[in-house]
Amino acid sequence: MANSHTTLYNQLSEAAPNLNPAVLEKALAASSCAVAHGVASPERLAVIDFSLPSSERRLWLFDLAQGNLILRDLVAHGKNSGMKTATAFSNNNGSYQSSIGLFRASESYRGRHGYSLRLDGLEPGVNDLARKRAIVIHGADYVDPSWVAEYGRIGRSHGCPAVSQGTIKEVVDSLKGGQLVFSYYPDQQWLSSSTFLNCDAGAQVAGLVSEEESSGG
Repeated sequence: MANSHTTLYNQLSEAAPNLNPAVLEKALAASSCAVAHGVASPERLAVIDFSLPSSERRLWLFDLAQGNLILRDLVAHGKNSGMKTATAFSNNNGSYQSSIGLFRASESYRGRHGYSLRLDGLEPGVNDLARKRAIVIHGADYVDPSWVAEYGRIGRSHGCPAVSQGTIKEVVDSLKGGQLVFSYYPDQQWLSSSTFLNCDAGAQVAGLVSEEESSGG
């Protein structure tokens, strides 16, 4: 890692000691590769570790400029990705599964889930149908510690990384307008073939095309 990258990694690792260091390193590497291939340099970065069960706070939101942690919270996965732990992921519409990889957080809007945030998947063939699938960040009543206490896990979405009603505004306001979101799972095919995890001169960024609004899930 370059010196500036190493410094940032060390700052964020210290700020989030419960985040797997390998996941953080991959998130920063993917972000750096995307920037090297034309994506605007982010000021903030959200990291989701889907290898953890939904009963754990597996979303970290970082301020990259300050090198600190803004928040850590629960986050849901799609109902067809798994029960307590997500194990299956998809880029297909109607799959009701979560997607992994690097996303650009785009515009905020108010829809049937209230204040929400559209996501554009940046990885061709991995998550680039996120906007068409209406994969958005929204608040949900089922993303709450009370669900963990009663059911041993939080509720599940239609594929969206839903967060708690108490943090949705801060999450959306921190990420909207071009910040990055990295969703991790130790999928061996993705780890070996990801455009951004294996960065080279031929790396491709999926197009950021605005499409007609849809309600999300």
